[in-house]
Amino acid sequence: MRKGLFALAAVGLLATGSVAACGDNSGTESGDSATGKVGVILPDTKSSARWATADLTYLKAAFAAAGVSADIQNAQGDKAAFQTIADGMISSKVKVLVIVNLDSGTGKAVLDKAKAAGIATIDYDRLTLSGNANYYVSFDNVAVGKLQGEGLVKCLTDMKATKPVVAELNGSPTDNNATLFAQGYNSVLDPKYADGTFVKGPNQSVPDWDNTQAGTIFEQMLTENKNIKGVLAANDGLGNAAISVLKKNKLNGKVPVTGQDATVQGLQNILAGDQCMTVYKAIKKEADAASELAIALAKGQKPTTATAITKDPESGKDVPSVLLPPQSITKENVKDVITDGYATKAEICTADFAAACSAAGIS
Repeated sequence: MRKGLFALAAVGLLATGSVAACGDNSGTESGDSATGKVGVILPDTKSSARWATADLTYLKAAFAAAGVSADIQNAQGDKAAFQTIADGMISSKVKVLVIVNLDSGTGKAVLDKAKAAGIATIDYDRLTLSGNANYYVSFDNVAVGKLQGEGLVKCLTDMKATKPVVAELNGSPTDNNATLFAQGYNSVLDPKYADGTFVKGPNQSVPDWDNTQAGTIFEQMLTENKNIKGVLAANDGLGNAAISVLKKNKLNGKVPVTGQDATVQGLQNILAGDQCMTVYKAIKKEADAASELAIALAKGQKPTTATAITKDPESGKDVPSVLLPPQSITKENVKDVITDGYATKAEICTADFAAACSAAGIS
């Protein structure tokens, strides 16, 4: 699925670029002095495991293969740290700055400083509203939400649920992606609510995608409404928080829960029958797309891959974009994530899940 989409190895260049470790704010750099340096700020390591593993690994490998110096740091969910890291990168005269904003306000302040310093900018994964980044790389996030909504509808239909009450655990209200996900899944669920097929239950956003808060929020939802029969959770972390509460009430497996990110935990929950589905976003493709843009800009070239357009809903600006397609994952195709190399059989099929893996055709 990923192979051959973005060839980033630069023939004849020595891969000497090095990066700061995830969460390390002291980044070291090396590389071809004729090529500009790239700075990358990742958001945290708490909201999703991907930021500490997948994105860091793939970005580091892509820049090293191209011989481009890169400083990759993680703000660890701290807005002040995010700005401090950005100031350091701008002072060090990076030629390209790639950010995953913590919120649009903080992101915009950083992008404005970079623009004033003549630095090219890329919004990675999340669009910074009114941020005026030169490029945007993400997945089709409305499509992600649609897959979640369709997945929940299928699971409830397969269970022959009658007028099920559906609870919604939305992502962070400061993340534009969460807005797009909700736009997608509500486009599927709202007609069901309107015609009485489903009943709209409690609906709440989870600040900062915080899984601990999600557990508290969902426990309150379930306490106040014992008839919840389905949970639209915006990612696997929020989904697992809901599943933990359902387990305490002996309802896991009886109440379908959605997710996103195809985390090891999410995939195991699917194999166990506790989670209905997740959405797989091929992070390597996203990281490769962002690094390909950044590498071209660092070398003074005009990128040619950002052929889509995303309209900033606040500024109205059309942002040149790379938008990648997501994939729905259920018990029937968990093996696709392993085949694609995003997760390994060893990670997923531990002793507790060996039988479920075998039943799912993971050999």
